[in-house]
Amino acid sequence: MTASNNVPEPIGREPRDVGPIAGGNLRASDADREQVANLLGTAFAEGRLTHEEYDERLEQAMTARTFDDLVPITSDLVPVTPPSPPQPQPQAQSNFTIDQSHPGEERDTMIAIFGGASRKGRWRVRKSSTAIAVFGGVELDLRDAIFEAPVVEILGFWCFGGMDVLVPDGVEVRDQTAGVFGGTEISRLGDPVPGAPVIVLKGMSLFGGVSVKGPKKRR
Repeated sequence: MTASNNVPEPIGREPRDVGPIAGGNLRASDADREQVANLLGTAFAEGRLTHEEYDERLEQAMTARTFDDLVPITSDLVPVTPPSPPQPQPQAQSNFTIDQSHPGEERDTMIAIFGGASRKGRWRVRKSSTAIAVFGGVELDLRDAIFEAPVVEILGFWCFGGMDVLVPDGVEVRDQTAGVFGGTEISRLGDPVPGAPVIVLKGMSLFGGVSVKGPKKRR
């Protein structure tokens, strides 16, 4: 007696980290539904699903009975590993560091009126900063600083005063300042290094100025 041709082929076990990728009329377990829910949550967090799509698919996943019910819910989503928290990334070709793991919520404000203000050493450069100098000066040494964003903005007003900025080699400086009997001078900067921070200068110099210098070149 020959075996029947209608005997179904054995169904392999579903991958444990990406959700069901092969259909079947096997009953889905709570763990299978939870696995799909986690994948939907990751896709929603990454912007690959709208809020309405996420809610609709999550409801379908929670009421699914078989793998055939679960497969269409994730068939257009590429499984990905949830990203790990960003870590400080010192660059081998220079001494700058970008650390986005603990960004400051408020602007860093530096005010020098008939006096001075400075930032030196291993300080954290926030995404947005304000520097004001009136008959005074602001000194920013970024050579050993930790940048909290790939692009940082420094907004300032310098009246009968100024700001001196020392930057590490490889960074890019974008001058968007305006000057009235004053201005911005940028010197000793080499070619920008891929992945290096970008410093954007904005503001007004009134009888004052801004000086940006890179590291001294070796003879």
